[in-house]
Parts: sequence; structure tokens; C-alpha cells
Amino acid sequence: MKPRVILHNAVSLDSRVDSFAVDLGLYYGLVSRWNEDAALVGSETILKAPAESPSAEAGEGNAPPENAPGDARPLLVVPDSRGRITNWGDLRRQPYWRDAVVMVSQATPRDYIDGLERRGIDRIEAGDRKVDFRRALEELNARYGVATVRVDSGGVLNGVLLRAGLVDEVSLLLHPCLVGEASSAVFFRDLERAPMGVPVRFALIHREEMGNGILWLRDEVNPWAFPLPRRGRPLSFSGSART
Repeated sequence: MKPRVILHNAVSLDSRVDSFAVDLGLYYGLVSRWNEDAALVGSETILKAPAESPSAEAGEGNAPPENAPGDARPLLVVPDSRGRITNWGDLRRQPYWRDAVVMVSQATPRDYIDGLERRGIDRIEAGDRKVDFRRALEELNARYGVATVRVDSGGVLNGVLLRAGLVDEVSLLLHPCLVGEASSAVFFRDLERAPMGVPVRFALIHREEMGNGILWLRDEVNPWAFPLPRRGRPLSFSGSART
């Protein structure tokens, strides 16, 4: 069974996710509302994050964390089919997650897989050249009992999940600013440039003013809004409030 998937992003009025001051306290303070079992963080997001300590590639710092029974913290789940992330020791020491799971494909380099095994890091293999997210999410549910996944990522992973019809809810903290200038750092990117079909409809389920001009919008994805592709029709977010 596929877990519930929630995209949670802070965005500007022009859909940018960078180059403006995000209220991080507010952003992460809302996370507890979903009682998430796993945080799905894109590999690009991990790679762009400032390092808090030197990356540990082998030996020191790679021991699995010692978790108390009943640890309720979510899992850190990272899709890394190309095997680019090396600072697993640093990541596993962070207090936000109880441990890490890596999503890989059959094309993931063997030496990277061997490195995960040496570190005692679990992996889910799904897909040939790239991660098959539907299969990987279903395995995440079956193996670890993950019922709710919050996605903490940029436009590429958001786009992949939306195009595959795997998203159940979109949560946006809309900040009252315009960034301007052309950029790829936006909430949604469709790298395959494939037609989405008719506009995908979202039902607005929550709207709340959070102070300092920030608006919190939550939209539930219409599961019947993913028809067979037709050319020339954009993705759109629309709907009327239920609460």
C-alpha cells in the first residue's frame, strides 16, 4: 500500500523556493501536524545543505545510531540512484530522524551499495535506471510501516512525484515577496517536459494567515485528476475551500 504523501514547501509569490528569507521556525513548526513516519528529502537538497561537520565516508562516524525502543522520530528517506551522498555519518547523527533509508535503482553503482552495507544503512531497490517511486513508497510502507511521508525537497522531486500521481496533499507557506529573475529553483519542475493532460485539480482544504503576511495553503489532490496525457494543457492548482 502506498503511504500518504505530502509536499510541504515555503514559496515566494512567484513560486521560488530560494533567495528569500524563509520563516524556518514556522515552516518546521507545522510539520508535527501530520505526525509523519518518514521525511523524503531529495538528494539535491541534501547536497546543497551546508555541512555541519566533515563528511564521513568510511569508518569513524558511520556506526548506526543507538535508538531507544519506541523512538517516534521519523525515518530520513533519500532517493540517491546515482550514489552521490557520502556524509551518511553526519546525517545519521542529526536529532531529527531515528535513522536513514536510501532509495536506489538497479543502475546505482555497486561500490556505493557496498558502502551502504558497510555502514549498516538500509536501502530500497526499485526501478531500472531511476528510482521507481511508486514501488519504493509501497516497500517503505510494507517494510517499515510508514503511513505518512512528508516531502522536503525542491521542484525536481516534487515534479516527479506529481507527474506520477503519487501526491495526496500540497502544503505551501506563501511568503509575501517576489524574487524575480529566471531560476530553476521553483516549487514544481517537469524535467521530462511531458504533457500533463488536462489541468490537475486540487481542493483547498485549509487556509490560514500565519502572521507577517504569510499565508498557509493546504490543497488535497483529486485522485481522478490524472487522465491520459493530452498535449498543450498545463498543470494548475485550483479549488474551493472546504474548511
